[in-house]
Amino acid sequence: MAKREDSSNRSENRDRVNGPANRDIRFEKAAKALKKAIERNRLGHPIIVEGLKDVRCLKALGFLGKIETINRGWDRSKLIANLYEKYGDFDSGDGGAPMILLMDWDRTGGKLQTSIRNRLESMDVKIDESLRTCLIKVMKPEGRTVESLEPHAKSLLEKINSLQE
Repeated sequence: MAKREDSSNRSENRDRVNGPANRDIRFEKAAKALKKAIERNRLGHPIIVEGLKDVRCLKALGFLGKIETINRGWDRSKLIANLYEKYGDFDSGDGGAPMILLMDWDRTGGKLQTSIRNRLESMDVKIDESLRTCLIKVMKPEGRTVESLEPHAKSLLEKINSLQE
């Protein structure tokens, strides 16, 4: 009996850390997080990504608002100053953070996420990282980058649209 309980606990711990093994459940969770981010993006909250392939992927997923890229050939200080000037005091009335930060969930993306978050938070700008946190857990088998979601855009859009009904 103890083995069965241990096995159950391991499964629950794996789901908590890596996300559920069932693809439909994982895509459902990703769709909920994407839907929330899409709604905030339409209210004027910019989503900040690494490059143009990320922008193309987000547009395929239904993001219609502002999408900013960090790979513009600017140094990090100029980028942070630009984001702060444009969006630092943005308030759409939903009480949330003014910017959604979505770097890839690989090592480089993690370093960029931490660096940008720390610099903006040092200027008292809140950052919404909930979308990235969710995607790290549930979309890891499909890839470790934002653009790796593009082949799954059709499936994810169907899930997103079914949530809106």
